[in-house]
Amino acid sequence: MASGKARARSIRQFVPILEWGSDYRKDTLISDLVAALIVTIMLIPQSLAYALLAGLPAEMGLYASILPLVAYAIFGTSRALAVGPVAVVSLMTAAAIGNLGLEQGTSDYALAAITLAFLSGAILLVMGVFRLGFLANFLSHPVIAGFITASGLLIAASQMKHILGVDAHGHALFDRLATLIGNVGETNLITLAVGAASIAFLFWVRKGLKPLLLSLGLAPRLADILAKAGPVLAVAVTTLLSVAFDFQGKGVSIVGDVPQGLPPLTAPSFDLEIWGQLLGSALLISIIGFVESISVAQTLAAKKKQRITPDQELVGLGASNIAAAMSGGYPVTGGFARSVVNFDAGAETPAAGAFTAVGIALAALLLTPLLYFLPTATLAATIIVAVLSLVDFGILKRTWTYSKADFAAVAATILLTLTFGVELGVSAGVVLSIVLFLYKTSRPHIAEIGLVPGTEHFRNIDRHKVLTHPQLLSLRLDENLYFANARFIEDYILDRLAHDQPIKHVVLNCPAVNAIDLSALESLEELNRRLFDMGIKLHLSEVKGPVMDRLQRTHFLDELHGQVFLSHYGAMRALGPVDGTKPKLAAE
Repeated sequence: MASGKARARSIRQFVPILEWGSDYRKDTLISDLVAALIVTIMLIPQSLAYALLAGLPAEMGLYASILPLVAYAIFGTSRALAVGPVAVVSLMTAAAIGNLGLEQGTSDYALAAITLAFLSGAILLVMGVFRLGFLANFLSHPVIAGFITASGLLIAASQMKHILGVDAHGHALFDRLATLIGNVGETNLITLAVGAASIAFLFWVRKGLKPLLLSLGLAPRLADILAKAGPVLAVAVTTLLSVAFDFQGKGVSIVGDVPQGLPPLTAPSFDLEIWGQLLGSALLISIIGFVESISVAQTLAAKKKQRITPDQELVGLGASNIAAAMSGGYPVTGGFARSVVNFDAGAETPAAGAFTAVGIALAALLLTPLLYFLPTATLAATIIVAVLSLVDFGILKRTWTYSKADFAAVAATILLTLTFGVELGVSAGVVLSIVLFLYKTSRPHIAEIGLVPGTEHFRNIDRHKVLTHPQLLSLRLDENLYFANARFIEDYILDRLAHDQPIKHVVLNCPAVNAIDLSALESLEELNRRLFDMGIKLHLSEVKGPVMDRLQRTHFLDELHGQVFLSHYGAMRALGPVDGTKPKLAAE
């Protein structure tokens, strides 16, 4: 019986729908249906637009918004995360397939996108099964913010050709701007009017429509739904204008034929050469998508005191991308804007995503013929308005004020992404994040500490008036000891001793040390020997249990010439009164 219950818990852990689905109620159903309605209205134009951003047929955006949502509802742990195509991943998809030299609009291009979704899904599943979610931590938030800001600018610039009705190309911002400027004389004025009007309308809808509807006496929930339907209204109006005034005949680019029906069953390419070319891009898309998704999921979950399991989120996102590859889609992840809308609309469970999938499926079945005359400029306007909210130049000011190293990483990521494109930009971001981490931890903060008079507490002698002893050097190590900082700590101590001859005891206070690797252990052993040759004993205090367990499995404690003290106060009392000297007050 006990083993049966444990097995059931294990299954629920990997298939979360069994957990929340067992307690699904009517009022929860109503909340999820309302949220699904609002997100569906928002997602239809976004899905079409993001597919075009990725260089894919518009219907692939719809396909990527059906089965992936169902897969996430089964395997994901967030109650509010809305999975589907997003701007940054769409841009990265276009860049990845562009590296293959394939022409947009061809079947090979679409197959490469499907294969990219499959590889991304497989990578995410492997990371989830082996609990490798921690790898995403190597991308620091400032670097991610810088990358997303630069990507937002790149995406907005890439859509300006649709707003102007001219040809433009290039992966970097300056290449795109140069071709736009070179072709600006060929601007189609009707296209420009449609695009500019759509942008202005969509910006106004975000802030002004809901207050206007409320002032007219509409109920808050209805006003919210209608405000979220702003992009749909822009699509409907510009499509009607396109039909009425024959925009196509006047040189305005339109979406054209969008196949009607449910997503087809598809399979990725199993050409190992293509896999090799796409694998690096798939890894970057997986990591960026996971970081964006988990950040949104954890933020929304905290508001309702819900729990997110990062490793299971990897499984949920992996299953979503596999589902996208099996149904004619391309890489997906959790989107910030639609997830916030889903949360604000009252979604209670991941079932809201499944209901959204039903809504998108109905749109693919019934509405696609109506999109034939939709101006491409309208979809470009939808993308521009959505991505400009991602641009955050304030991160430069905040990091400059708080940390010059973080500022350098953010600035470098933005410049590299804008200059050389998203793949090099995000790759540089990953490298910079790791280098930044190694730099910070390789030069750990070491505080010389003394006793606060009348207490058993110790503080930095440079910040507080404390008692010290002339023959006792107390140093607090504020970082784990590992290969990158072991030599720095050893040199710091020896340099400090070179300026203070009377010292007979060095006590390393270790409350912040959670690990000591082999390189650091060898450095401590060498330090112990060198100090003993100088007539100085090395001691440790407040060593944590797990660290002590490891030290006890070595010869270090047997060879240590000093002692290991349970508390630093105990060390000072035992070692302080040397040769009858008295403590002195530091920082007077």
